[in-house]
Amino acid sequence: MAKVHSPRWAWVLTGSGHFFVESFALIHELEHCDIFVSKAANEVLRMYGLKLDFPDTMRVLHDKTASSVPVGGFYHGLYHTVVVAPATSNTVAKCVAGISDTIATNVFAQAGKCRVPAIVFACDTAPELETMAPHGLVKVYPRAIDLENTERLKRFERTQIVESLAELTEAVAARRREIASHG
Repeated sequence: MAKVHSPRWAWVLTGSGHFFVESFALIHELEHCDIFVSKAANEVLRMYGLKLDFPDTMRVLHDKTASSVPVGGFYHGLYHTVVVAPATSNTVAKCVAGISDTIATNVFAQAGKCRVPAIVFACDTAPELETMAPHGLVKVYPRAIDLENTERLKRFERTQIVESLAELTEAVAARRREIASHG
């Protein structure tokens, strides 16, 4: 593995299938990125037949420790941006409640504590959605609490909520431009 470039992207994969393949593809457009893979994301990767094959400028960190040891890099300035995409309603609810008991929620919490900007692609953003499942398009009807949690997360400091793949793509591109203009 190449020397770790700092600062770098931190991309969190959760167990949502909502635009999972497309979000996964966006990671490949970045350089110097650590991919934090939740236990549920590992299951989704298998469902979609995706492999964690990345260039040596990227590292893959799995949810294997109770205290999420890999998040310690936030305290040493290792990350400039966190992307949680796609974010399950479970992850969003835990982030809103301040619960950090998975690698996904711990990354989000540590980013906030270290003032690292976050982009969150929340899955539950409208009363009715269509999403691609492994075997085709399905309709999803988020609950009121899911929609409320997404709205609450929008009020978090240094947290940008995106509600579509187009918004995610633009938010990542805008952050890349911002980083390039400072470096």
